[in-house]
Amino acid sequence: MIKVTFIAHDASEREVEIEPNGSLMQVAKAQSVPGIDADCGGACSCATCHVFVDDDWLDKVGAIGHWEESMLGLTPDRQPNSRLSCQILLSEKLDGLVVTTPEFQF
Repeated sequence: MIKVTFIAHDASEREVEIEPNGSLMQVAKAQSVPGIDADCGGACSCATCHVFVDDDWLDKVGAIGHWEESMLGLTPDRQPNSRLSCQILLSEKLDGLVVTTPEFQF
């Protein structure tokens, strides 16, 4: 099991303990984490699972792919630490991951 902390835009925190498989978006939806809409279901064809990855974890979540880069380009509140949670694959190395959800998903 690994732990992931989701921080909402209002600074409220939700820690979940899950098996390290699937994507961060799948876990968020299965655990009813607010702030992750995931309209496309994880197909990387929208930006409604946008999260801000805590700076300490940026190197560990992997590089941004071409399609993810394109979708993040549609997000008006994009930051240097923005990622789509559907593209973050969970593994043991992400035990303790911290992400923040934006106020709105676009």
